[in-house]
Amino acid sequence: MPKDFDRTRRVAEQIQRELAQLIQFQIKDPRLGMVTVSSVEVSRDFSNAKVYVTVFTKDDSPKQTMEILQQAAGFLRHELGQRLRLRTIPHLHFHYDESIARGAHLSALIHTAMTKNSPEPAQEDEDGTEKK
Repeated sequence: MPKDFDRTRRVAEQIQRELAQLIQFQIKDPRLGMVTVSSVEVSRDFSNAKVYVTVFTKDDSPKQTMEILQQAAGFLRHELGQRLRLRTIPHLHFHYDESIARGAHLSALIHTAMTKNSPEPAQEDEDGTEKK
């Protein structure tokens, strides 16, 4: 089992913080919805980085947002180079993180199952006594 390198993890966390700020404040595309950088995985040699993002849009199709981020990858990499003191700035590869959407869907399923199986609450009369 490969050892988890502490420096790789620290660099990934720093890239995550910087990308979150860059996407929010530097990309001026009106089609871009609310994007959250959920995690970053950096290769050992810092040549590539997988950036996992969650997209909050009205429609559930994050395809357009992912295309915008892929097109802005060069710009974001350049800006990371200005902000980070690394010899090699990794190439950014954006991936949609489905875990938030999947969790919300499962939560909704559990909620509907609980409401169907729960007994109806007793109703009270005007004077405060229970009706049957």
